[in-house]
Amino acid sequence: MSFTIKFGTDGWRGRIAEDYTFANLRRCAQGFANYLNSQGHSGEGVIVGYDTRFHSENFGSAVAEVLAANGLHVYLTNTATPTPAISYSVVEKQAVGAVNITASHNPPTDNGFKVRDQFGGAIDPAGLMEIERQIPEAESDARRIRLPDAIAAGKVEIFDPAPAYIEQIHRLIDVQPIKDAGLKVLVEPMWGNGAGWFPRLLDGGKTQVTEIHNVRNPIYPEMIRPEPIRPNIDVGLQKTVEYGADVLIITDGDADRVGIGNEKGEFIDQLRAFGLLAYYLLEVRGLRGPIVKTLSTTVMLDKLGKLYQVPVFTTGVGFKYIAPKMLETKGLIGGEESGGYAFRGHVPERDGILAGLYFLDMMVRLGKKPSELLQILFNKIGAHYYGRIDTQFTGDRQAREQAILSANPEKLGGIGVMDLVTIDGYQFILEDGGWLLIRFSGTEPIIRVYTETTYGDRVQAILEDGLRVAGIK
Repeated sequence: MSFTIKFGTDGWRGRIAEDYTFANLRRCAQGFANYLNSQGHSGEGVIVGYDTRFHSENFGSAVAEVLAANGLHVYLTNTATPTPAISYSVVEKQAVGAVNITASHNPPTDNGFKVRDQFGGAIDPAGLMEIERQIPEAESDARRIRLPDAIAAGKVEIFDPAPAYIEQIHRLIDVQPIKDAGLKVLVEPMWGNGAGWFPRLLDGGKTQVTEIHNVRNPIYPEMIRPEPIRPNIDVGLQKTVEYGADVLIITDGDADRVGIGNEKGEFIDQLRAFGLLAYYLLEVRGLRGPIVKTLSTTVMLDKLGKLYQVPVFTTGVGFKYIAPKMLETKGLIGGEESGGYAFRGHVPERDGILAGLYFLDMMVRLGKKPSELLQILFNKIGAHYYGRIDTQFTGDRQAREQAILSANPEKLGGIGVMDLVTIDGYQFILEDGGWLLIRFSGTEPIIRVYTETTYGDRVQAILEDGLRVAGIK
């Protein structure tokens, strides 16, 4: 019996050499090839890119071999490439999709197989289910052509995605004022694909860009995983103070997510960063358009939507929901709690590099440090506080879900519960306008408990009550 491959929010992730093997990867690639060919895309282009994890370039080559053997024209990146650049290449090459070899922010033991559609965005849930269905049972059912032979036959083309992506960045933002501003910017690429990009984009002016953890190291020293949250970013926050930097820009392992540290070495969590980026587009740049958010992110966006008279759409968790909604509504900004933000005029995909540049542009245009920007936002819509706990669980998931549904708490952290929303997980709406969300991971035996509230001293108490509702305590 072969290993059953199940896709999560935007593809498949697994443990290298345990379930993430060349054999299973080739099966995945054959499933994607079957899916594309069944939609009439034989002979059309597909992008294949990869990150800096262990063996990623070889896994990418293996995928290219299978796709090429199935009659697709493969554009294979010439080096480890940020996810947003891979996604933009789909549009630039007028391809029908992409495969990205990355496990994003997972631990160093893992790697992944992410798929993208013709817009460079996440494939919707129905499409992911169809790809899963098309994955063959055995590796022997996966067609292959050796990479040198595929290149010689013109079936695989090695290309550099950087120039076209950089041109797109320059269309979206004028970086010259940032270069001229004289900022001291510390960049933390977390040993990943974001290394070298901010210096490349911002060199040549008064602004100084310094990087840490900017070489390939697949074991990710000084952090648990390349995810832009604490404690993984603690070294970066400490260095911000040591270097006297004005801001810390953090990109995750594949550079599609961003984290921000202020000039005091304090982390600006992703919900606050989302609020600031929306404020930047609406107030600082004067743009208008819908905001698309997952239910696990901030109600500050709802307040901004009312203030600037733009609609706010709430989806389930993951860009497989965000991307289609952004395309449908021509969203101005879309994002999620994990620090992934997408922008109108670009691909409907998270872009940590562009988000970081937008944040720097806001600093320059308003002449403010990050802590001052946050205060401006809070003065407009009130302070909001966020917390999250991830914990492993054992036993039957369905029984736990039924217990959560039956719990019916009147208060959480001493704040009254007004409603229960079950779009994706179990979200208890609180009387202060905040919320508690209990959600099961789609890829790991983990329960995630999140909260946002206007009471800074209640965050931990709400989370503790949430763990009790989830049956963890």
